[in-house]
Amino acid sequence: MRYRFWILLTFIGCTLMTWADEVVFQAQAPKQVVVGHPFQLTYTINQRARDFQAPDFGSFDHLAGPYTSQSSSTSFVNGKMTSSFTLTYTYTLMAREEGTFTIGPASVKADGDRHQSNGVRITVLPEDEQAPQAAQSRQANQARQSSQFSSPSPSSQSVSSDNIFIRTLVTKTRVHEQEALLLSYKLYFAGVDVAQFTNNTKLPDFTGFLKQEIEQGEIQTELEHYNGRNYQTATLYQTLLYPQHSGDIRIEPAAFEAVLRVQTRGQVRSIFDDFFGSYTNVTRALTAPAVTIHVESLPSGKPAGFSGAVGSFQLLQSISKTKLTTNEAVTLHIDIKGTGNMKIIKTPAVDWPEGFEAYDPKVTNNFKTTTAGVSGTKSIEYLAIPRAAGEYTIPAIKFSYFDTKENTYKTLSTPEYTLHVARGAGEAEATNTATTYTGVNKENIKTLGSDIRYIYTGNLEEQPSNIKHHTSYIIHHLYLFYLLPFAIGLLLFIIFYRRIRENADLNRVRYKRANKVAQKRLKAAAKILKENGKKEDFYAEIERAAFSYLSDRLSIPTSDLSKDNIASILRSKQVSEDIIAEVADVLSTAEFARYAPSTSADEQALYDRTAQLINTLESQKI
Repeated sequence: MRYRFWILLTFIGCTLMTWADEVVFQAQAPKQVVVGHPFQLTYTINQRARDFQAPDFGSFDHLAGPYTSQSSSTSFVNGKMTSSFTLTYTYTLMAREEGTFTIGPASVKADGDRHQSNGVRITVLPEDEQAPQAAQSRQANQARQSSQFSSPSPSSQSVSSDNIFIRTLVTKTRVHEQEALLLSYKLYFAGVDVAQFTNNTKLPDFTGFLKQEIEQGEIQTELEHYNGRNYQTATLYQTLLYPQHSGDIRIEPAAFEAVLRVQTRGQVRSIFDDFFGSYTNVTRALTAPAVTIHVESLPSGKPAGFSGAVGSFQLLQSISKTKLTTNEAVTLHIDIKGTGNMKIIKTPAVDWPEGFEAYDPKVTNNFKTTTAGVSGTKSIEYLAIPRAAGEYTIPAIKFSYFDTKENTYKTLSTPEYTLHVARGAGEAEATNTATTYTGVNKENIKTLGSDIRYIYTGNLEEQPSNIKHHTSYIIHHLYLFYLLPFAIGLLLFIIFYRRIRENADLNRVRYKRANKVAQKRLKAAAKILKENGKKEDFYAEIERAAFSYLSDRLSIPTSDLSKDNIASILRSKQVSEDIIAEVADVLSTAEFARYAPSTSADEQALYDRTAQLINTLESQKI
């Protein structure tokens, strides 16, 4: 018995230890309340506590509380026990006046220390101006219903347009070209229960705007005072709109369809029907009104480098090194940060000095779309390799935009960079070398043996044969021997003619051999990777495999091959944007990994991505 007692005590101790989590003490209350209407303020803590001290409620009347309640639970998942405990203090309050008020934090003692909750901020709305009339209307309806045994079934027309409607809200009605505005469709309802919305939603085309939808997530309702009445509201749809031209642009009405849950009273069959009533669903068509946006053209005096950027931005820059040797890569990095039409910002060009081999810049976009607009960073890496020694100057990179806050053009600029390029160690002058091939040694003719046989002089025995029969068959089918060479010659002519025509079409030959050549280069890259060869050789082979495949498959000379025309041709062949983005990323990764020693890349991952990309393009039959 003693052993059982100690085992039980140990188990209880372990359970209590699992409950000893970090103390969480929170206050919760509605964001909006109405003057003269009670509401609840709750404080919850996940530990056993004592000595609870409430804050000063200020402009709120304390009607009741605190009422305390507690709950606990224990569960076993995969042999692991988890426990939870919650202690709740509940107050009933009522606002005395309109405005926005803050209730300070409460405090409680738990786990040996005193802890404070968060404060809550509550907006107090006025009472409905139509409340007395609504009460008289309800009393009249109840009187009419009590004098009848049944009532007609409800319809969508029985719900007043004052009880449920949708507003079209825009943050501004006068904007400049490319200046973002937020459009919202907001539902207002009071006295009705909205069960759901059907799929019969029709949004306008937003012609004249570039739009960027905002993810809504789970729809939340809030209380709002509008036109003298308090409504429950919910935002159904939001999008950022960027006007593409000046003038008045009309946004057409939007159509929604809601399913309302309406209480009905038919013939009373029992006391429960009279007490609870019954409900039915009715469909109601809702229309969000049209709105007109006045778009002003951008003012004159645009800077030379202005490409349509509108918003508020800043420019950050850095360079990997200013002292380097020939054939050593240098990386210039700039960040365009801010809020505005980030997605249409063009990549600024760098005027590299003569003697530098420049590559396509690597662009990384990190944007976030919120109701405040599209914000984030556009990061650009420029890679170049000097091929000759000397001192060079990289001119400043300029970025111009229209500032919507100050209604003026601004130009941001990076500093000029001076690069000191020295000749690489061990670099020698280029020399022409010739390779001489020796002829094949001829071998003297040798007599390997004799093939002369003597004539047989013995007696020969006569053997029966079917010579006559075979001779007769051959004579009767002699024409076949004339036709057979002609048929063989005709077949050979057709085969060789087709082959000559196919070989004459060089683009078709390159198209057919593209996959074979790419697979051969991938095998060479895999061999280099397996033998732990130089990383530069591996990346070079991967780059050649990808570029040669695309050159042969798209019929573009390698000298004219670039990411832009690759993307353009792939789009014309109905290739998805995901595959096009993967092509650009694989080519950029291979280029940077080859020429930028500081770049960290997983060789095996790049090999697998390149092989998978080629197989995907093969399946697309481009």
